[in-house]
Amino acid sequence: MTTARTATPSTARAINDRLALELLLSHGPLTATELRALTGLSRPTVSDLLERLQHAGLVHIVGQRGEQRRGPNARVYALRADRAHLAGIDVRTGGVTLTVADLTGRSLATAALPVDPLDPPADLAERVLRALLETAREAGARDLHTVAVGAPGLVDPATGALNSTWSLPRWHAELVAAVRGGLTGEVILENEVNLAGIAEHRIGATAARDTFVLLWLGHGTGAAVMLDGRLHRGFSGGTGEIGFLPVPGTGGLPRASGCEGGFHSLAGGAAICELALAHGLPVPGARPGTEATAQAGGATGPSGDADRAEAVVLAAVAAGPAGAAFLDELALRVALAAVAVCVILDPGCLVLGGEVGRVGGGALAERVAVHLAALSPLHTEVRAGTAGGGAVLSGAVLTASDAVCRDLFGGF
Repeated sequence: MTTARTATPSTARAINDRLALELLLSHGPLTATELRALTGLSRPTVSDLLERLQHAGLVHIVGQRGEQRRGPNARVYALRADRAHLAGIDVRTGGVTLTVADLTGRSLATAALPVDPLDPPADLAERVLRALLETAREAGARDLHTVAVGAPGLVDPATGALNSTWSLPRWHAELVAAVRGGLTGEVILENEVNLAGIAEHRIGATAARDTFVLLWLGHGTGAAVMLDGRLHRGFSGGTGEIGFLPVPGTGGLPRASGCEGGFHSLAGGAAICELALAHGLPVPGARPGTEATAQAGGATGPSGDADRAEAVVLAAVAAGPAGAAFLDELALRVALAAVAVCVILDPGCLVLGGEVGRVGGGALAERVAVHLAALSPLHTEVRAGTAGGGAVLSGAVLTASDAVCRDLFGGF
């Protein structure tokens, strides 16, 4: 027989204080009356907790608000946003973007660093670390409580190590080591598509859903799997490595050492550019009669592939009927991978993210939905991502903010 435990007064206070802090974080500044209405707590209890939180330096009075009653105006309370600072870093093959934010996740300063892959990896890593510290100083942050880093590859759930699934730059791992060694705060490493999935869940296309799959379409392909509001990473951190998925139409099979021959070869950035040329659509930088990756100038490599694929899809959407055949074939390619995910997980919702998914918008999502309905007996809604081009960075900031709040609010 088990008996229910009664919360001690200190435990009850901690629960109430954390509830109030989370409400101030999600709603913004509130009066004591508004906190009472949202929490259901009594007037004395709310008064006591606000006094405790002010004494702890987590809450302060930011103004007054007139109410329809006699007496003085009501005080307005808010989180001390400068109590802690955090940062998010989005690591791509062609460069790094980062932002420093306050406790509420509000961006205070940002920086973008293009990367020359010919530079020594250690030099690149140190340059990014210096940029992070300079951006923190610009934001008025004396130190960074938590930094979340999003990068391609597998993040080992046990060790936090970044493992490459194929030909990812060595400087990515060097960067993670440099940030961890150069900061005193916590450094969280996460797969970049998983961070984009977090952003879509919290502020994007699936804010009202707890189960969905984000399909990433850019230079490469990937997926983030959200099940019952929790990100599913897998035993080795490899959930979502959909570029390795064998699909018809690639003329080969992927290998453990590389995803060429898998879905990546059908819907990666270079493959999308080749498809556009086959449909007679112009590809930025490609010379007539050559492969899409042959350049007449401009960016080359992975980031160039993503930029060109984004431009091609954007132009096809704008072209209306002239781009319809290309979009239809691209949608079918996407559906071939989506159906494998949907018949196994039955998520009910598929979000198209990444550079290509974002600019493809409703035109691409609607076509994928039609093909998916023809391939699968399960109903799956297909949506275009709405977290924007900075979805990875947004997800990194949200992840860092959650970690800061767990630490600062955990004792209350």
